[in-house]
Amino acid sequence: MCIITEIFSNFAPTTIVLSEFQTNMGNLPNITKNLLIINALAFIMMYIVKGSMGIDLNNVFGLHFFMASDFQVYQLVTYMFMHAGIEHIAFNMLALWMFGRVVETVWGPRKFLFYYIFCGIGAGVMQEIAQFFWLYSTLDSQLSLGVFDAFSVMSQMSEQLNGLTTVGASGAIYAILLAFGMIFPEERIFIFPLPIPIKAKWFVIFYAGVELFSALATPGDHVAHLAHLGGMLFGFLLIRYWRKSISGHYGGRSRGQEFFDKMRTSWEKHSRKQSGPTDNSGSYNRHVSDWDYNSRKKSQQEEVDRILDKIRKSGYESLTREEKQTLFDQSGK
Repeated sequence: MCIITEIFSNFAPTTIVLSEFQTNMGNLPNITKNLLIINALAFIMMYIVKGSMGIDLNNVFGLHFFMASDFQVYQLVTYMFMHAGIEHIAFNMLALWMFGRVVETVWGPRKFLFYYIFCGIGAGVMQEIAQFFWLYSTLDSQLSLGVFDAFSVMSQMSEQLNGLTTVGASGAIYAILLAFGMIFPEERIFIFPLPIPIKAKWFVIFYAGVELFSALATPGDHVAHLAHLGGMLFGFLLIRYWRKSISGHYGGRSRGQEFFDKMRTSWEKHSRKQSGPTDNSGSYNRHVSDWDYNSRKKSQQEEVDRILDKIRKSGYESLTREEKQTLFDQSGK
């Protein structure tokens, strides 16, 4: 399985996508940070409780098949905080750390958390549906059952069906990858082992294709491919709804434009404050110095305005390296 290694920043001091919403690049947004902590603690507790008490928390909080005797509705939420092994949680948390913090800074904590939980639940529902049709197909091939008869047989097998358990944040993580690809489709990222960066939109399409192929070609590999696709599907539908809604400014473009507008307003206030009223009692040299200063500030403001207009018309990727550096320098003032 491919592993994401880094966001390609084009040798500039980190893309504006990150710098414009965070004062300190090393700080994680609250929801992303807390999700990482909760998942890590749940993983550690799973081993501690299993070793000391012999209780498998994955069996308690993992998502059981809805016809199994151990199924509980709360498992649609708790399953996404449980993981099967170190590789499982490592991949999910790496993707959450890399892409979750970017998406959260664009949407804000409440919208990001809602998206994460909503898509995680959606992925769980899709997995339940997939398990039902897989089980029905198996029973039908042996007993030639109708759909309603299959429900009756499954209810009699409720104890045996407890083995159908799903754990992991993968559904929500795949939804975050989709969100990143929809918000920043032109952003370039590295994927191991590919030697060159690819655009986020192609990365998302590639990963969705891999999951769809895997679901069809290897249905018994014990990987919840349809849960991954379910998370992406629910994420796509939610983002489309937000973009169409009146109050929805959830895309990177809208929030980014909001940031640039605020930066423009701040820049204009800063320029007016610096220019101030001229002091008639000052010397001629001071007057000339003030004039040069204000002229230089006006020129810088015009350059920033031109760059912001270019972003709104053609996107951030259309900027030259010098224009990106100019915008980065001015955003820090």
